[in-house]
Amino acid sequence: MTSTAFRDHEEVVFFREPDCGLSAIIAVHSTALGPACGGVRFHAYGDEQEAIDDVLRLSAAMSLKNALAGLPFGGGKSVIIGDPRRDKTPALLAAFGRAVERLAGRYIAAEDVGMSPADIAIVGRQTRHVAGLDRGPAASGDPSPVTARGVLRGIEVAVRHRLGRSGLAGATVGVLGLGHVGSALAGLLHEAGARLVVADIAADRCRAIADRYGARVVPVDALVGERLDVFAPCALGGILNAETIGRLAAPVVAGAANNQLADEASADALHMRGILYAPDFAINAGGIVNVAAEIAGNYDRAAVLRRVDRIADTLDEIFIRAAREGRSPHFVAVDLAQERLDAARRARQQTA
Repeated sequence: MTSTAFRDHEEVVFFREPDCGLSAIIAVHSTALGPACGGVRFHAYGDEQEAIDDVLRLSAAMSLKNALAGLPFGGGKSVIIGDPRRDKTPALLAAFGRAVERLAGRYIAAEDVGMSPADIAIVGRQTRHVAGLDRGPAASGDPSPVTARGVLRGIEVAVRHRLGRSGLAGATVGVLGLGHVGSALAGLLHEAGARLVVADIAADRCRAIADRYGARVVPVDALVGERLDVFAPCALGGILNAETIGRLAAPVVAGAANNQLADEASADALHMRGILYAPDFAINAGGIVNVAAEIAGNYDRAAVLRRVDRIADTLDEIFIRAAREGRSPHFVAVDLAQERLDAARRARQQTA
């Protein structure tokens, strides 16, 4: 296996069960802080290399996300290669559950793109190492609304730092991607008084948000160039690259998507243009905070939401330090997370 996305991962395991069509990869990036925890992404990748690159990037980002959120979990992620609308079956999900079980608790699976709490429940019939369930003594359910709440708090902080605004009333926010998180975020932004401009490859999602919240709909490729106060990427990753950054008209980028930067040079490019970027692994941690409470076995929704609201404090610290050091917030956030990971590794070595 070769990939430029490999970052000293501890374990990368391929699973195939031809009888049910399962082709999956589980990547454990780090267990320095605890068992690796991250979502299961069911996606129709162009080829296996694309899936490998994605799971490696996503799992490494989960290490940073969990560390920055102060959670006792390492970073992991899994991908199932296929079209969830066509290929997802109970037999395939059960086979994936057996794959998770073979890692003996080193990886805990949760919901991500292409998966639902009901799907995770099927996976969970084969392994107890799952989270994000609808039912059970500490079930937390769909983490998407909680993720959206954290993103809203992050947008509020970013707008205050970059635009000097104390709230979102009257601000124009462009939401790219209206899946579970993007649509929930659109609702929260509407409640906060923001004007919405939205785009999604699914026209029915756009119509629903336009009808519900009075959003203006534009083509997917056009949203990045719209005159906005905030551009909020909430679809798949890699949206921020040399071409799109050159067209960006928004002074703030703050959204729910994972791995928004095509590469680290894109963080510098945003900084050079004076665009304030909220690091994705900092702003979108609400979902994993929600899941972590379920894993702990003492799920308390009010306590979870209080902790999610503290994402604003984390971003405030990042933005202040970035301004002081004249660096992109991305690199400041990476440094903060890495400091926690390194400290955990040193502590583990001392007790070994």
